[in-house]
Parts: sequence; C-alpha cells; structure tokens
Amino acid sequence: MMIASTLLRSSEPPTKSQRQQHPMSLSQCVLGLACLWHGVIASPLGAVPTNIPIATDLQTAGTVAQPIANSAAPRKLHGRFLHITDLHPDQFYKPHSSTDEADACHRGKGPAGVYGAEVSDCDTPFALINATFDWIAANVKDDIDFVIWTGDTARHDSDEELPRNADQVLGTNRWIADKMAELFSDSTGRHLQIPIVPTLGNNDILPHNILLPGPNPWLQHYTHIWRRFVPEAQRHSFQFGGWFYVEVIPNRLAVFSLNTLYFFDRNAGTDGCANPSEPGYKQMEWLRIQLQIMRERGVKAILTGHVPPARTESKKLWDENCWQKYSLWLRQYRDVVVSGVFGHMNIDHFFIHDERDISVGLLTGLADDSIDAREAMDDELSVTGAADYLQELRQNWAKLQPPPTDSKTSDKAKKGKKGRKGKKKKPDVWGERYSLSLVSPSIVPNYYPALRIVEYNISGLEDTPLWRDTAKNAMPIELEQSDRQKHPDLKRRNLSHTEDDEETDAQKKKGKKSKGGKSKPKKPDFLIPHPPAKSSPPGPAYSPQPLTLTGYTQYFANLTHINNITTEASPTLLDHDEEEDTWVDWLLRWRKGRHGNKKPIHPEPDPREFSFEVEYSTFDDKLYKLGDLTVKNYVKLAYRISKQPNKGKANNVDIPYESAAEEEEEEEDLFENVEGEDDDEEEEEEEDDDDDLSDAEEPTDDSDEEELETETSKKHDKKKKKKKKKKGKKRQNKVWMHFLTHAFVSTAEKEDLKKFT
Repeated sequence: MMIASTLLRSSEPPTKSQRQQHPMSLSQCVLGLACLWHGVIASPLGAVPTNIPIATDLQTAGTVAQPIANSAAPRKLHGRFLHITDLHPDQFYKPHSSTDEADACHRGKGPAGVYGAEVSDCDTPFALINATFDWIAANVKDDIDFVIWTGDTARHDSDEELPRNADQVLGTNRWIADKMAELFSDSTGRHLQIPIVPTLGNNDILPHNILLPGPNPWLQHYTHIWRRFVPEAQRHSFQFGGWFYVEVIPNRLAVFSLNTLYFFDRNAGTDGCANPSEPGYKQMEWLRIQLQIMRERGVKAILTGHVPPARTESKKLWDENCWQKYSLWLRQYRDVVVSGVFGHMNIDHFFIHDERDISVGLLTGLADDSIDAREAMDDELSVTGAADYLQELRQNWAKLQPPPTDSKTSDKAKKGKKGRKGKKKKPDVWGERYSLSLVSPSIVPNYYPALRIVEYNISGLEDTPLWRDTAKNAMPIELEQSDRQKHPDLKRRNLSHTEDDEETDAQKKKGKKSKGGKSKPKKPDFLIPHPPAKSSPPGPAYSPQPLTLTGYTQYFANLTHINNITTEASPTLLDHDEEEDTWVDWLLRWRKGRHGNKKPIHPEPDPREFSFEVEYSTFDDKLYKLGDLTVKNYVKLAYRISKQPNKGKANNVDIPYESAAEEEEEEEDLFENVEGEDDDEEEEEEEDDDDDLSDAEEPTDDSDEEELETETSKKHDKKKKKKKKKKGKKRQNKVWMHFLTHAFVSTAEKEDLKKFT
C-alpha cells in the first residue's frame, strides 16, 4: 500500500519492475492521514511528541505483534532489505538553536535546521525521524523482505546541562521500536508482515560503551522492548548475552544480531574473547556452533552488529582476540556467511579481512596478544579520526592481491604457484583469501541522513515460504510482577551476577590492564573450525548464486536544500587563511555544521518539502564497476582505490593484466588530470654534511632521549629543503575521490576532498 501525501513526495527506489498505482479505499485514506498526523505534521518544527513512551516502568505486555500465520493478501520475496542505523533521536533538539558544542542544538540562537544540523555534532530531531519513517512507508515498505536495524537509538551524552538518564535511553528505543512495529505490521496492528532484526548500540546503555556480562537489567529491558522482533526460541540467548538470530527466509537465510559491545575495545565492563568466563568468548562460541549448524542445514547467514570489526595498522575497534576469532570464523565458514553489515562509524565504506592477518598462535596461546601496538579508535569516530582511518585503509588496500578476472583463468593461472612445501597451490580465482564487511552511513546528520536498500539474488526462491507464513502465533508475553521496577539508575542486579560481583569484575579488569606482571588465566584448548569441504563450490559471498548480494542503492536527504536556511556572513570565517589549512583543520571546522553556527536571517524556519533521493547505486556506478557485491569485486575495487598515479605496481603486487595495453587502459580509467600545484624539491647542502644519525651518541639513560632528539633535529636542519610550487596539471585517482565523496555522504566539495591527497 502506498500512502499518499502532498507534503511528502520523493523519487521512488529503482525496482526491477515498475510499481503499479492502485486506487485507494476510504480506509486506506484514513490510515494515510493518521500516519501523516503523527509524523511530520505532528511535530513540524522538531517538537517533542506528547505521546512519546517514556520508559518509567516495565509494563505488562498485552498481545504482542507476531508473524502472520495466515494472510489473505499473498506476499512474495522481493530480493531487497532495508539497512538503517544510528538514528540518535534527540527530544531536546530545537530548530534555529545554536550548533556550538556547548549548546548542542538545545539552546541559544543559530542555524540548526528543522530536520537537523547537517555536518555537525548535533543529534537527530524528531521531525527527521518522523519524516524518515513516512518516506519509508511511502516508498520502501511494500518492496522489502526484512529490516536490519543496527543500533544507537538514543542521543549522545554530549550536553553537560542535560545528562542522559535511563528513562530517556529506553524511552527513545521504545518509541522507535513501536514505530517499526506499527510501520511493518498488518492492518490489525497485531502481526508483523516482515522480520525486523535490531542490534544494541554503544549509546543504547548507560554509561555508554559499558555493558556488564549478562543476564543484566539492560538486557531484560531490551527483551521487553524488542519482544516483537526477537524470536521466542532465541529469547534465552538474548537475555543471557544480547545476541540472537532470525531466519528471515525460513530454512534458507538467517540474519545474526551480534552484541558487538562485548567485542568493543572500549567496553571496560568486559575483557575480550580469550577467557571462557567472558561474554565475548561465549558469544564467539555460540556463533561458531550456530554457523556449523547453518552449514549442516544448508542455510546461509548475514552477520550484523553495531560496532564493526574495523582494524588498520595503528587503530582498532574490537579487542584483538575477538577480531582474530571473528576473522577466522569468516574464513572457515566462508561457504555460509554472505556478508557482514554494520553501523556506528557514520561514514559509508567497507573493509576487507585478509586470512594472512589471522594469528592462530595468538588464538592458541602460543603468541602474546599484549604486543599488539594498535590503539583503540575514538569512542565515536570523529571526522578527524575518519580521515586518518580512511587513509590507512587505502594504504592497506595497496597490499591486496586482486583475483584474476573471468577471462584470465588461463593456463598460467591454472598451473598455480608452489607453496612452502613445494606443492602447487590452487589459484584463488574467487578471492576466498578475503572476507567482506560493509558499513552504512547513518540517519543522524553528522553528514547527510542516509539509508540503504540492499538487493540480493532470489533466483529459484520466488515461491519459498515466507517468515510470516511459517511462524505460528505465540502466546502473549507477560512479565511477572517481580520484573516491574522504576529504573532511572538501573540499580537492581540479577541473582546470577550481583553488584559486588560486577564491581569486582571491573576492578579485576582495571588491575589486569594496569599491572603488566599479573598472570592471565590459562587459555583453554582452541579448536579451529573445519573449512568447507574441498568439493564444495564457493559460497554466495564469492560466486553469483541465490542469496548473493547483487547491489545496493544509497539514499540521502540533502538537508542543506531541505532546511532552506540563509545565514549572515561571518567576518571571522572570511578572515580565515584557508591556504594554510591542512585537511585536519578543514575537518575540524565541520563540528558546528554547514553554516558554522552563524545566525539565520529569517526569524522563523521555512523548510522545503522533505525527501530522500538517490545518492548513488552500485548497479550503474561507472567508477565502482561492481557487477555484484561479491568479495572478488570488492577486492578489485579496493585495489583500484589504492593506486597512486605514475607509481606503477603498488608494493610489487602482481596485477592480473593480460597485456601492457590493458594496464595502460586501466591507468587511463583510474586517473584524471586536474589543475594543481606540484612541489619540486631543491636541496641546498650546508657546509656540515655530517647528517648521518649513526654519528649521534647513544643515550645512556632515559634522560638523554630528549637531548638526542634535539641533536638529531639540528643535524637534519643543516640539510635544508626548499619547495617551489609549480602550477600545472597533476594526475589524481578518480576512484579514490569518488570513494571519499560517498564516504562523507556527498557533504564535501571536490576541492575540499583534494586535501586528502
């Protein structure tokens, strides 16, 4: 059903067959008007709805929305799903308030728009939440098979004058869960038409980032809030640790909701995945067992979570042991796992796991994980951190070995290379050395609000029984009287994990990290899961087949246009010397938003009609050239992004070109000439050419290190370099610039993005 709205028209998602328009009945019109009333119309300026469910008590649930056992209206698979992440609704947001960090769009006068302050640190106004759900109802609802919702459904704790409390965190989560259930239920409101798979975010708890081992009160509350989404058979595992899965296509495809807070390196309440007593260890064992069961049943899996397993040479988001196990599971169950889907980082990108980064020695206890020099990434990846992170990713991608294309499985490739023991290795035609994780941009307008529609292959599955057809109506969920409570501080503790136990655990973790000499518990025997059988064909992540992800369409809302704000000129910005800016300086200026906290000229907001529009689609993107979302294609894309002009082969990696002409053609396809300034270095030697560091005296103790650094600096200063800037054309990687444009959801101008090169 399409909901008509004169206030909310937008481009429809591209579909394989044109959607037909049907006349609306009187009941449909009434329903449409009701949806609009509680949506954009109800709070046009971002005011707090009066009926928001503030979570003050665990209410006794009535009849819970369940899958439909019998439906009069037949529904078939469409081969699409919605990924939505990081909504961060903020009930205190005020239009035309200050975007300054001290005000956080809650106070003062400034350029905060009706639908959000784009490219700022402010959270999401309720007007944007309502408009987003109305747009989904009108354009997406009837064309998808399931929803992946990857967490962070509460505002950040960024305003010292308005600290968060449990009522607010659980209240906005309950509100969004109710909106999800209402949007995707049948006309009675009692039955979900499609499955919704939610995930805990690091801001969905208090304090943020820290979740103690379960069972705990937070997991109990989310068991109630998500009672319509977590299958009855999975509620025990969810109450125990916050993880579960849903067979979104029964007996064919399962979506796993991982509690990545137990993998998150910044969760001080737990300690990774090495110790059997830790929830991270238990979750990894649960995942391994479930993936093995899925393999035996012939079911494929999409792995989802909030915090992605991001990792570069210097930074990481996950505990190293958790990352190692997860990467090993992806490798060994590559015939089962379709892809990983995550949120949290706000930037649109992907990363690739390489089997050569897996350390079995670390997992078996033969290697010391304390030597890992990677630092934890920022709590919420700032734009400055994002820049460093993307640069490091690009450097890592230069080391990838792209698989040969279909036309290059020649006799040379078939012969293979000799391994360490002299045996010939089978060429990795499908790129099975690698695994893939996709990270979607967010609704919160740190850039532009965005959501993603992913398509997958349903060849031969058109008449497969649906989730709603195979599930039976369950009994209404009733919570016992003893489970009701007032929870502003969530003081109640579960009998299986007392308050004293939690304090002791936190102290143990703190002591373990600060006292290097303290012995660690002995690791249990580690068993490596079996890989796919040698006779097994490549899985859907590697070879096009049913359930392979075929592509996605990325949507965004251009808030600069929609908010329609005109601001006064700022002399301070005009006086700013942008020529001497680094890209770090440029990124830091984003914090106050597109308008830099300048005062709006018009006293009252005057927004334009709200709509999401297509930012790009992998189906027709001429630079990405993704025929589908298989790992092989992403490895090739990553390598193309990494290439530098006039550098030839990166890091001596062999590229599967059949001829020099083909390589030259690829060079022309990757690079473009742009106006710029090249730095020509001219060296002027001083009289003292003794600048070899080996001549410096070695320090005798730590106190000499500063003296050595000063002396070394003096020696280098004696060999000066002068840079002369020559105007002219230089070569620039078009795919890298294209990738950056989408990473920041088209909020950055091309001239600004050049500062990354």
